[in-house]
Amino acid sequence: MTQTETAPKKVDIEHKTPVTQMLWQGGTVIAFLGLIVVFGTLNPGAFLSVGNLTNVLAQVAILTIIAAAQTVVMVTGYIDLSVGTTATLAGATSSALMIGGTPIPAAIVAGLIVGALVGIVNGILVAYLKISAIVATLATMTTVGGLAFIVTDGTTLYGMPDSFHVIGQARVMGLPMPVLFAAAVALIIWVVLRFTTIGRQWYAVGGNGEVARLSGVNVRLNTLLAFSVSGLVSAIGGIILVSRLSSASATSANDYMMFAIAAAFLGMTVLKSGQANIGGTLVGVGIIGVLQNGLNIEGVNTYAQQVLTGVIIVGAVLMSSFKSRNR
Repeated sequence: MTQTETAPKKVDIEHKTPVTQMLWQGGTVIAFLGLIVVFGTLNPGAFLSVGNLTNVLAQVAILTIIAAAQTVVMVTGYIDLSVGTTATLAGATSSALMIGGTPIPAAIVAGLIVGALVGIVNGILVAYLKISAIVATLATMTTVGGLAFIVTDGTTLYGMPDSFHVIGQARVMGLPMPVLFAAAVALIIWVVLRFTTIGRQWYAVGGNGEVARLSGVNVRLNTLLAFSVSGLVSAIGGIILVSRLSSASATSANDYMMFAIAAAFLGMTVLKSGQANIGGTLVGVGIIGVLQNGLNIEGVNTYAQQVLTGVIIVGAVLMSSFKSRNR
């Protein structure tokens, strides 16, 4: 007797009903808007106030910058676990130099160089020495974290010049300066990814490195550049953070790594292709920011928030992976 086996059917997104298609394609954006509606309904006076919405923007500004750095690497198909500690080390380096008498511009440049150097090391390890990005950046994260403790001597640094605090604490037309910096960084990265040759090459590397190489793209160099940009942009976030806090510690920006990854993965679910993209990352940042703010207003403890963040990451990875298989 002949047996016939039915192969698993690939989900045909194009033949979904209009409502299902809308939910599939715009589910992440709908979830973002849904969170605003839910928390706005639960506590409209507190959540929807101009002061609180401005506070949400200020809270996610640094995350936006570091998530943008993560997005650049994820466009090329890799992941950078060191973005948080890189931001910490850059901020700590600039702070220590300023406290020691170094002029503010020179101290900031030094912090940016530190971030770029960390990115270059990551790029060399991944692109030229062929070490797994997760392994390489995990090692870098540990090393850079240790360097941050050395720079700060395990203490919290205070006493930076007052004029340095303008970067993180001043307001322009009611908007905190970090929000403006975050918008500028996101806009620049969007332009690079959308309209420049290097942006298209990064997407080509992330799509299929071997095909990109055969098409004449220098895969190694582009990978190195992506990690270098990630380190530099992470440093920008770290320096703005210490300016905002008026202090620098050995762990000040470490936690941003997890949230940056979550935001980038959420952003990947926005596109049908499941590719990393800066617009989607901003939606992911918005979801995390609104969720944290709303849960804080409702009195939910931070442990439960961490659980929800983990669930969000798993769900985002599954959805982006599913979209990639069915594009």
